[in-house]
Amino acid sequence: MKKSSHFFLSSLLFISPFGFSAPSSPNANLEKQIDAKQQRQQAEQDAAILAQQTQSANVRLEAEKESSPSFPQNEAQCFPINQLALTDYQAEESTSSTTPLKLAEPSQFSWALKSVYAERDFALPACIGSEGINVLLRRIQNRLIDAGYVTTRVVVEPQDLRSGVLVLTVIPGKVGRIQLQDQSAIPFATRGTLWFAMPMSQGDMLNVRNIEQGLENLKRVPSADANMELVPSENVGETDIVISYKQTLPFHLTLGVDDSGSKATGRLQGSATFSWDNVLTLNDMFYISGTRSFKRNSDDAEGDYGSKNVTLYYSIPWRNYLLTLSGSKYSYHQTVAGAFESYVYSGESQQMKVNLSRLLSRGSQHKTYINGALWTKKSHNYIDDTEVEVQRRRTAGWEVGINHTHYISDLVLQIFAGYKRGTGGNKALPAPEEAFGEGTSRMQIITAGLDLTYPFTMGNQPFRFNTSWNGQWNRTPLTQQDKFSIGGRYTVRGFDGELSLSGEKGWLWRNEFGWDIANKGHELYLGIDQGKVHSSQDELQVGSSLIGGVIGLRGKLWGINYDYFVGKPIKKPEGFRTSNVTTGFNVSYRF
Repeated sequence: MKKSSHFFLSSLLFISPFGFSAPSSPNANLEKQIDAKQQRQQAEQDAAILAQQTQSANVRLEAEKESSPSFPQNEAQCFPINQLALTDYQAEESTSSTTPLKLAEPSQFSWALKSVYAERDFALPACIGSEGINVLLRRIQNRLIDAGYVTTRVVVEPQDLRSGVLVLTVIPGKVGRIQLQDQSAIPFATRGTLWFAMPMSQGDMLNVRNIEQGLENLKRVPSADANMELVPSENVGETDIVISYKQTLPFHLTLGVDDSGSKATGRLQGSATFSWDNVLTLNDMFYISGTRSFKRNSDDAEGDYGSKNVTLYYSIPWRNYLLTLSGSKYSYHQTVAGAFESYVYSGESQQMKVNLSRLLSRGSQHKTYINGALWTKKSHNYIDDTEVEVQRRRTAGWEVGINHTHYISDLVLQIFAGYKRGTGGNKALPAPEEAFGEGTSRMQIITAGLDLTYPFTMGNQPFRFNTSWNGQWNRTPLTQQDKFSIGGRYTVRGFDGELSLSGEKGWLWRNEFGWDIANKGHELYLGIDQGKVHSSQDELQVGSSLIGGVIGLRGKLWGINYDYFVGKPIKKPEGFRTSNVTTGFNVSYRF
């Protein structure tokens, strides 16, 4: 009887347009939804663990600037000047403190001359006296500081101004010795710790933006911290960089419980993550995490069911670069009621990704990264112990992206864009939908988004407002696994996530207002989210948009990180089944 049932189900899956969907087989449609949903759950779990285990160090060093008054008019003693010029001074090859300085042309800082015209109170030709020269020096000096050259100085040398040319001299500030003082109880740092972190070396121009990048590399592992001090060097024109470094125990175990799973495979999820900071003493990071579901009476499932996920992650910075290796293996199974008998439908998926990012630009108010990645995915599905071969998937491809962060006072704005392309690499298989023009393993997907965070105080109480928007556009037909989905705690909150709306194109807008109660680390937050999808098969869906709201409390108590929320749908299509009120929680403890 079982063999005939397997043959009957497999035949239906084979002849269906999607490889697992047929009008005469309600269960086949269910299996299609199960597989797509479980793969989304895998991606959501991986992203949640990554956010939990990594931290984004953000170092912004401020240098004092002198105020620049308006350019004086009609000085009593002045010289008619028709031209301004900058020249560089460089030390002789000898490093003795008595070594004279040598004039070098042309200046590498000529771009800073534009700053003298910024206030629109100065133009050439002009009659310039000592007070006017000081104003010009301050403006150029401040422009150099803004660009990060905090130890570079602008001076005026004795000269004959009767020529009508005013020459200002730049004394470049260079990097001297870079020292790392390890203040850890057990020293962890090595030469490699510093060499992999700092994107400059002795003799380079000293730019505080490079120091910021180096400090972020040193502070990126959760157990490490670093601070910097600039001290005079023995060599003329150089400044030594002294870094105080401290790392606590690099090994950590994080245990967590949440209810982010599916009722069909177990909503209650338990996780254990082992992390190791500074594995090779190169500011690198490694963790391995395991997640599995636990049965409880409220699950909407009968018979055998469950899910498991194992994730591996390793990242290592090298100056302006960051290399990341990640992979995960996810499996699930559940009992499905068939036409004649119940059967166990199961699946497993694996994915691996190699990502390389590089700092493209960094200033006092911004930083921009570009990244490229190679990835591969494969999945298999089974009815009892028999694989449904027409559902087998194997894809591979590449991604490119750009991420820009801008700081406007306390406001932080992030903008990103990306392009994802599937290829025939790694023995990729055509998607089952490909024969019908309804999906492909060589997908082309464009993504973009922004995130804005604004912390502020009101009545001596700290508040935070965050709004984020991201969207997806397709240039090829997409399989269900690649479509944009909405509905659930990671997209449009207020919905239980058991059903979702998906489309080849879509956007998601999340808004959150938070209050850190009495500045004690317990944040009460209120969120309203909206999402919309569009697909070439819209007639098969009950609708295309969702709006939901949530109120919750998150924070840390007795070392336990917690998050509890209550959500409710605000707007949904008629016929879209979800709970009237949705609750959820997440607790974790890091040893």
